[in-house]
Amino acid sequence: MMHSILKLDIGGMPVGWIRWQTAATLYARDCVRWETGAERFIVRGGINARTGQPSELRIGSIIAVADRSRRHNGGNAPLLTNRTLFQRDKNLCLYCGRQFSPNELTRDHIVPASRGGDSIWENCVTACRACNQYKDDRTPEEAGMKLLAVPYIPNLAQYLILSNRRILADQMEFLLAYARKKVAVRN
Repeated sequence: MMHSILKLDIGGMPVGWIRWQTAATLYARDCVRWETGAERFIVRGGINARTGQPSELRIGSIIAVADRSRRHNGGNAPLLTNRTLFQRDKNLCLYCGRQFSPNELTRDHIVPASRGGDSIWENCVTACRACNQYKDDRTPEEAGMKLLAVPYIPNLAQYLILSNRRILADQMEFLLAYARKKVAVRN
């Protein structure tokens, strides 16, 4: 089973994860402008009719394509899912502070959805079932509960880390450097 390939735009901004088949198509269409990272995958095909040699394609673990990404322009927040929310909060209940397995966790809306609270990164935290049931349809202040961390929107590099369980070392190094660079620019 081959790992996902980290796709970048021509400027080096992470765009998302793609399958090796999609990467192979980008190579075949001459859309890959550069690659980085230590990992390479070899995909073997048939026999070249002209040379009689077996064909193979080397795919980099991090590839930049010829277009600018439009996917995350304009400050759009990455997709909020329970899996990425729980990973953002490191599987900790942000009320009691204990760590749980993902099947024991719930998404809690700080301002309850029934009271107009949106399902957005800044209004959602990870909570264990007991804390979420105790909080019920109240804000943390009304329930006498304190949040242990401030919810935040992960930047694109952080989100890509959260959304992939099988990241190669060179991909992680690239994403972490990108995340640090973006954080440093804001301060």
